Amino acid sequence: MTALNGSTDLNGSTEGLATLLERNARLFPSKTAIIHPDGREPDGRVRYRELAYGVLQEQVEGLAAGLADIGITRGTRTVLMAAPGPDLFALAFALFRLGAVPVVVDPGMGVRRMLHCYRAVGAEAFIGPPVAHAVRVLSRRTFARTRITVTLGRRWFWGGHTLEKLRGTAPGDGNGHVTGDDLMMIGFTTGSTGPAKGVEFTHRMGVAMARELQSAHDRGRDDVSLITLPLFGMFDLVFGSTLVVAPVAPSRVADAEPGPLVDALARFDVTTMFASPALLRALGAHLTRQPAELPALRCVVSGGAPVPAEVVATLRAVLDEKAKVHVTYGATEVLPISSLESAEIIEDTAALGALGLGTCVGRRLAGLDLRIIAVTDDPLPDFGTARALPAGEVGEIVVTGDSVSPRYHRDPAADALHKVHEYRGDVEPERVWHRTGDLGYLDGQGRLWFCGRKSQRVRTADADLYTVCCEGVFNAHPLVRRSALVGVGQRPVVCVETEPGVDGERWRAMQGELHTLADGSRATTGLRDFLRHPGFPVDVRHNAKINREELARWAGRRLAPGSAPPGWRARALRAIPLAGWAYLLYGTVRSFDAVPLVALWWIDAFLSIVVHAAQVPKALPRGRAVGRSTAMTVWLTMIYGATWWRQLPAVRTGVTP
Repeated sequence: MTALNGSTDLNGSTEGLATLLERNARLFPSKTAIIHPDGREPDGRVRYRELAYGVLQEQVEGLAAGLADIGITRGTRTVLMAAPGPDLFALAFALFRLGAVPVVVDPGMGVRRMLHCYRAVGAEAFIGPPVAHAVRVLSRRTFARTRITVTLGRRWFWGGHTLEKLRGTAPGDGNGHVTGDDLMMIGFTTGSTGPAKGVEFTHRMGVAMARELQSAHDRGRDDVSLITLPLFGMFDLVFGSTLVVAPVAPSRVADAEPGPLVDALARFDVTTMFASPALLRALGAHLTRQPAELPALRCVVSGGAPVPAEVVATLRAVLDEKAKVHVTYGATEVLPISSLESAEIIEDTAALGALGLGTCVGRRLAGLDLRIIAVTDDPLPDFGTARALPAGEVGEIVVTGDSVSPRYHRDPAADALHKVHEYRGDVEPERVWHRTGDLGYLDGQGRLWFCGRKSQRVRTADADLYTVCCEGVFNAHPLVRRSALVGVGQRPVVCVETEPGVDGERWRAMQGELHTLADGSRATTGLRDFLRHPGFPVDVRHNAKINREELARWAGRRLAPGSAPPGWRARALRAIPLAGWAYLLYGTVRSFDAVPLVALWWIDAFLSIVVHAAQVPKALPRGRAVGRSTAMTVWLTMIYGATWWRQLPAVRTGVTP
C-alpha cells in the first residue's frame, strides 16, 4: 500500500499502527528506522546509534511474544514509562500488536499528579525503569490491581520480569487482530488548564491522526524527521520515515541546548521536525547568533500553544528559503485540527493579531468537521441543542471526525462536559463531537482564529474578555516578551513579562504606553491594571502554555497586599527561623552552662546569620520582581531565610518561550 510520492497510503486504511509498521519492515527491512542519542563522542558531541526497520520489527515481534507469555494480552491496561528511544517504540508497537493498552502519563506533571492518573486507570501491568518501580512499590494503593511488572534495566527487590529476559523470547504470532474500535492507548492531558483526563485513543483514531498529519505536511518515506514528542515518532514509523530522537529532555524543552539540536539537524540531513514554540524560540535565537546551513530542512511544525509571530519570522529569516514553517492547532483529544503556513502568517494574520483579533491557526484539516457554537459552561444533551454561530462571531470550537477521541477513560463527568452526541431520529449516535474548551471564530476565508480558553475568559460587568485577543495587542509592544490576561474576581488584570534590561523607571513609562495600546483596540478598551511578572509559570509538556490560574492568584496578592496572610504551613515554617533568633537572643543575654546548649547556640548562629546572608543574592531578584525594595528584601531574608523568598515567583533567566 504505497502512494506515488513514496509514502505509505493511509487513505481508507483500517489497519492498526502495528500492522502498518510491519508492512514497512517487510518492504524495506534494511532502511534506518530510528537514530537515537547514545552517550558522547570523545570530542563532546552527542553519539548516535541506528536501528533498521527489519531489526525493529524483530524486536517488536519478540517483545510481543514475551509480553503475551507473562500475561499481557488483548485489553491489558499497561503503564508504559520509558525514555524516548528504541525501547519505547518497540514496546509501544508490541503492545499495539497484542491489542494491549499502553497508559501514558507525562512525567513532567509531578509524582502526585501522575499517581492520581494511574489510580484512575487501575492498570494491570507496569513497564518502567527501576526508579519508577520504586515509586510503584511505595504507592501500593495506586497500583493495587497491578499484577504484572517488567523492569527496564536492573531489577531490585520487587520481583517480576526484566526487559532483557523478554528480549530472548522467540518471535511468535502475538497478534491481537485488533479492530478500529478497539482501545489502542490511554494518554493523559497535561492538566495545564484543569485536572488531567485520560483520553481514549482507538486504533481507528490512531490511523486517522497519522493520515491527517501525512496530508497536512506532505509526509513520506523519504523524510528524515527529528522528533521531540514520542507520539510523532510513532507516526514517522508508520510513514516509513527515518526518525531522529532529539537530544532534549521531553519535559524540559525550554531549557534544551540548541547547539546539539542544530548538530543533529545538519548531521542527518533532517527534512522535517516538530517542536514546541519554546524550543523553536531558542533554536531561532541560536541560529541568529550562529548561522548554520540546513539545506535539507524543508518543513518545521510547531504546536502545543500559540506561536508568536516574531518566532515564526525569526525562523523564516534563518532557515533555507524553501523551508516551510507550519503552525498547527490541536489537543490531546484530537490532533491535529488545523494548520497554517508561515508565509500567510507574516503577510497577513500577524498584523491582525496585534489589533486584538486573536491568533489565526489556519484551516481545518480535510478529515474533520468543525463548527463554532454559542458559549455555555453547561453540558449539551445532544448536538441539536447547540446553536451554531456565523463567521466572525466568537464561540466554542467543536470538532468531529475519525481522529477525535470518542470518550475519556472512566470519566462520565468529563464526557458530559466535553462530548456531544449527534443523533438522527432514534438511532444510535451517528457522530461524537468534541468540545475543545477553546474559544475562536471562523473568518470569511474559512480560517480558524483562536481566542483563548473558555475557562480563562475574564467575565466583567460589561463584557467577556478573551485572553489571546487581549494579549495580542500588548505583545505588539517591543519591550513586552509576552503578556497574560487574568481575572481577579471581575477585575481584569494584565500580567507582563518584559524583555531583558527594562528597569523600574522604564517599566513605569511602559505602563502609560500599554494604557494607550489598550485604548486603541475594542478588545482591550478599559484595561488599566498592568503587573510586571518575573517569569510566567508554564505547562510541563510544551513549556509554552501559561498557567493563568496561578498568575491570577499571584495578581490577587499583588493588588491586595496584606489582605491574604500566609497559610498555616507558611506560618509554621516561618516560626522556625523566628525561634532560632529568639534562642540566639536568649543565649546572648544569659550565657549557657551546658556544653550541648552552647554548641546548639553556635549552630543556630551559623544558620541564622551566615546561611541567611548567603541567600540574599538569590532573594534580591525575586523581591524586586514583586516590588520589594532592596533593603526590605535583605531584612526579610535575614529574618526568615528561605521560608520567605522561596514563596515568591521564580525569576526565569536565559531564553524563555
